[in-house]
Amino acid sequence: MKIGYSFWGFLGAGVTDTPDGGRSHRRTLIDGLREAGHDIVFLQTNRDLTEAGTDLRQTYRWDTGFPEIDALFLEWRWPIAGRNTTPCGAPGHTCDLHRQQQLVEHYTQHGLPTLLWDKDQQLSADDPLRGHSAVRVCEPALYPSQGAHSLLFPVADDTLDTVDPSELARGRRSWPLLYIGNQYGRDEAFGTYFAPAAAEHHHQVAGKWTDTDRWPHVHFIGRIPFTAVDPMYRDALATVLLLPPRYAANGQMTQRLFEAVLAGCLPLAPATIRGVERYVPADLHITSGQHATELISELRLTGTARHADLLAECLHHLKVFRLHHQLDVIDTLLSQSRRIPPRLPR
Repeated sequence: MKIGYSFWGFLGAGVTDTPDGGRSHRRTLIDGLREAGHDIVFLQTNRDLTEAGTDLRQTYRWDTGFPEIDALFLEWRWPIAGRNTTPCGAPGHTCDLHRQQQLVEHYTQHGLPTLLWDKDQQLSADDPLRGHSAVRVCEPALYPSQGAHSLLFPVADDTLDTVDPSELARGRRSWPLLYIGNQYGRDEAFGTYFAPAAAEHHHQVAGKWTDTDRWPHVHFIGRIPFTAVDPMYRDALATVLLLPPRYAANGQMTQRLFEAVLAGCLPLAPATIRGVERYVPADLHITSGQHATELISELRLTGTARHADLLAECLHHLKVFRLHHQLDVIDTLLSQSRRIPPRLPR
């Protein structure tokens, strides 16, 4: 099947495989679809080449037109004032929303099977696309919204099959506490769980955090390149899984969980996250900032063997993200959608 895939961002710019075989979740999914026999074409400009100078054209294809395809896969974009709601060519304008609308009008509205992956839960509950016969809405959540399907961020099967928790647990870790990720909607969780622990433990926070005055004791280091993520986790003992309320309510976990675990960093998970027991072992659930502080103190006294045991349990919980599970979901939904005869203009 030839799938037109639309996303906004980069496929491989600045991304290198980590020692355990990990890579960005998007590239893991794309490569998995290709290995499963699907032909993939990216339906937007090649930002890897034009903005980052990374030439991936020997491996992947981009097309800014409207090629003949069998299905459309959208990583859903939404209006962002001053960025993609401005006229094309305006300063600071990005064309993701404009391009998405073009694709929906050209393909989806004429009956082409469309998978809409609402990775940020930004598709409104009353959006007409939810009821469109050609569309299947997916969310990376255990408990997606009504009518949507669960499609989690993938982890490569061979990574989970070969990683050694004992090896991950070896070596000195300089930072008892680390968080990597952006602020967006995480203030409540950060103030409840991370900030109190940061008052007691050596730590750092990497990512885009613009409103930090209420936490003067927290060490924010700003944004980091993707290539720095794995080394930072490998030098940290624990992280806290911070989710916006809408994610926590639907059991939507970000890729930060498996990025940490695959680098040997233990994930502390607020017990209020719906379905948390499917993501993280009970010994790493936290109920308050004080609980997080005390648990990190205990983990600092934990030997390598106990660290490895906890990582083994975490790796077992990561099975829910296995790539082949996500590919099965995609194939099932596309099979359902193929019952709708496409009516593309000739």
